[in-house]
This record gives sequence, structure tokens and C-alpha cells, in this order.
Amino acid sequence: MVKSKTIKRSRAADPDDDDDLKFFKSKSGGSKKRELLVLDNGSAGIDNMDDFEESSDEDNKVGRKALFGMKSDSDDDEEDLNDASEAMAEDESSDDENRENEKVEKLTPKSKRETTEYKQRLLLLSSRGVSYRHRHLLQDFNALLPHSKKDTKLDDKGNFGILNELSELSNCNNCIYFEARRHQDLYMWISKTPNGPSVKFHVEDIHTMDELKMIGNCLKGSRPILSFDKTFDLEPRYQILKEILTHGFSTPRTSRKIKPFIDHVFTFSVAEDRIWFRNFQIVEKEEKTKEIELVEIGPRFVLHLVRIFDGSFGGSTLYNSPSFVPPHQVRQMLQRDNNSAYIKRTSAQAARNVKMEDAVLPEDPLKDIFK
Repeated sequence: MVKSKTIKRSRAADPDDDDDLKFFKSKSGGSKKRELLVLDNGSAGIDNMDDFEESSDEDNKVGRKALFGMKSDSDDDEEDLNDASEAMAEDESSDDENRENEKVEKLTPKSKRETTEYKQRLLLLSSRGVSYRHRHLLQDFNALLPHSKKDTKLDDKGNFGILNELSELSNCNNCIYFEARRHQDLYMWISKTPNGPSVKFHVEDIHTMDELKMIGNCLKGSRPILSFDKTFDLEPRYQILKEILTHGFSTPRTSRKIKPFIDHVFTFSVAEDRIWFRNFQIVEKEEKTKEIELVEIGPRFVLHLVRIFDGSFGGSTLYNSPSFVPPHQVRQMLQRDNNSAYIKRTSAQAARNVKMEDAVLPEDPLKDIFK
């Protein structure tokens, strides 16, 4: 018989122990306490082997299989123990990883886990020198776009690269920048930060919501529907503009400030080489017929395309509008026309004076004869 060393090991209670104990009692007829063994050859056994010597070798093999779930051969026992220990180590490591992942998921807010992948935020800011009308338009944008974040005015007008840094600090990947020139001209930049593309518009015919006083109204924080003219699908430049406007004005459904309602629509129409913006409320006439009516809310403005850039607030030019004329040049031409009218009027007066001088009659040599 192989010599054995008895090693007592404490382990947690197993509900299958009672069944195993009954099985060995039926085979050996004894009721002595069972203890785990480690044999000299590395295999596992049972204490009080005298009881098992009375039974046959086949019974011992069956009992060991039932208790340990291993083969009874001493050559295979060591390999089985190594495999079992490796499997237990892998299970423990996987359990630890699962527990750590569960802790991270519990500590991470649910809203953050859902919106990380579909984050769409918009930064709104303007330059120094904007008029009251431009400032009110910016406030209307902030009220109509719940995913927007308003920032302070930008002092440096020439350095547009700082806008990408401000967007990154504000965790925004879209930016609308109002650039005021000469306290009367407004240019609107819409950019996909930080890599682009970006577009520059000249804003004309601005009418804010407070100025129009329309009867339409919508819930603050509701998501708008974007409606584009069919012209946006015909030409490549309008296709780029459609994509940029969609990223800038569409409110993502994962935004935290939105309301679960859709009650207004933004329309972008192309006419006279310009983009006309309107905002309408969706009103249902009757629930049975499901007919809807559009009531204008405001604001109103017209976007005249200046240039499309490859990068964010700069880069190579993708498209340059040939029909755009800077507004200061338009004012200069009007001033020239007014000046030309004055010049024409003064020159006509001078010509009349010269004509009157030439119209003086010469002296009559016979006027003193009949005196």
C-alpha cells in the first residue's frame, strides 16, 4: 500500500457531501469522519483507508470518481489537478474582471454611458461690436436649440483658431460664430470642429422673434424637424451646405435638455442664390382628419453664401461664391451714385452760368441818335 500523509483542510460546506457520505457508508459500512489526503505520489485519497481495503478496487475507483470527479489512476491524477488549478485560476481572474466592470458601470452615470458615442453639442458665441438686433438673433438661436451652449463674446477677431480650442474646452463638436463688422454687417460661421468643414455666410434681412410678434409658439426644448428644398440635392455645393446645416441646427435625441415633443419645423429654401430660413409651428386642426397647419414663429433671416472651407474656420477653399459682393462695396457704389448726381447738378449749374454770360447783348451804336 502507498504511504499517505494526512492533511486536514477546512473548506466550505457542500450540499453534495451528504450524498457522498451515504455512498461511502453503504460501501464500507463505517461512519468515521472523512478527511482529505495527499498521497506520496501526488494523488488524492481518503483518510481511514482500512475501511476501503475491505471493499474491492473497483468500488474504490467508483468512490473516488464520485467524490473528486477525476480518474483513479495515479499517473493521470497529477495532470488533472494541474488542469483543475489552472481552470480555477482562470475563473477567478475572469470573475475579478467582471466585478471591476460592474463597479465601473455602477459608478458611471447612465446618461453619460448612453450619450458618449452620439454626443452632439453646439457652441454659440459672437464677436465684439454686434448690434442689438444681432444679439437678439443669437438669443433666439439659444432658445430654439436645446443642445447649444452660449459663451461670452470673443475679443480677438482675426484669430479664428482659438474658436476650436474654445469648442474643445466646452465639449462641443459644432460651432456657430457671429462676426460683426462696422457695427452693421453680420457674418455667420458654421463649423464642424475641430477638423471641418466650415462655411461662411453673410446674414441679411434679419427679423427676430420679438420684432415679428407672430402668433406661433413652440415648447422650449422640443426637437425641430429640418426641411430642405429639393435644390439641396441637385448641386454639390448645396449638398455640402445641407450636411453642415444638419449638424448645426438638428437637435440630437440624446441631449439632456430636450423635451419628448416635436412641434416645430425649420425650413431652408433656395431662391435668388440665397438660403431663406423660416421657423413654423406644427398645429393639428382636427384629431380625426389629422390635418396640420403651419404657423410662423420666427426668426427670419437670409443667408448669402460667401465661401466653403475645407478646415474648421479656415483651410483650403472648396467653393467661392461669384455672386457675392461685400456689403461695404455695395454702400460705396450707392454713395458714388449719390455723389454723381450732385456732380451732375453742380456741373449743370456751372454750364448755365457760362451760358448766361455768353447771352449778354452787345451795345447798340445807334441808341444815342434820336436823343
